[in-house]
Amino acid sequence: MAHILIVEDEENIARMIDATLTLGGHTGSWCPDGAQAVESIESGRFDLVLLDVLLPGLDGFSVMERLNAQAVPVIFLSAMQQVEDKVRGLRLGAEDYIAKPFEPLELLARIEVVLRRRGRGQALLRYGPIRQDLDSHTVTLRGEAVPLSPKEFELLRVFLQNQNLALGREKLLAMVWGYEFAGESRTVDIHVQRLRQKLELADRLVTLPRIGYRLEKLP
Repeated sequence: MAHILIVEDEENIARMIDATLTLGGHTGSWCPDGAQAVESIESGRFDLVLLDVLLPGLDGFSVMERLNAQAVPVIFLSAMQQVEDKVRGLRLGAEDYIAKPFEPLELLARIEVVLRRRGRGQALLRYGPIRQDLDSHTVTLRGEAVPLSPKEFELLRVFLQNQNLALGREKLLAMVWGYEFAGESRTVDIHVQRLRQKLELADRLVTLPRIGYRLEKLP
């Protein structure tokens, strides 16, 4: 679990982000302006900062310029989608730049990548007798290694990190194969079937008609 600072001047958006963080097992604090954000970040109480660009007072880029000496990782969340804006944010030292609007599950996935890169993410995922080690890229079932293809491995990670959530085929394609993947949703079905067979998930990885799939949380 990470403690994350949300720097966003629109309260409704901040509330949505905070609800998303709670879904992912994290906690969030809200800050509505850039100057206050600098003070909060310098306190050193946060594992990650989600930083809007268009803020009252100091904008997000100015906040980053004042935080070069800080160790806390930053992800920009901005409606500014021009390439030059993204490049500027990354050159200032941000770990990532996500354009608004964004999918909550995409945000959680990108947060997890940054936290793992900084050694603060959850590297070992557990589900009954299944263990998935994200660092060593291995999966075991009751202690026995189970060989998975790279996409099967990523698909399993998405399901384990989003238990009890309905995940549509298009969303799974975007999260595992990328938004530019031109394949059919049948690709997801094939990989789900393989996970069911290899990891004995036939009763837990359920099909949702006309929607997609859900990995049921264990009692």
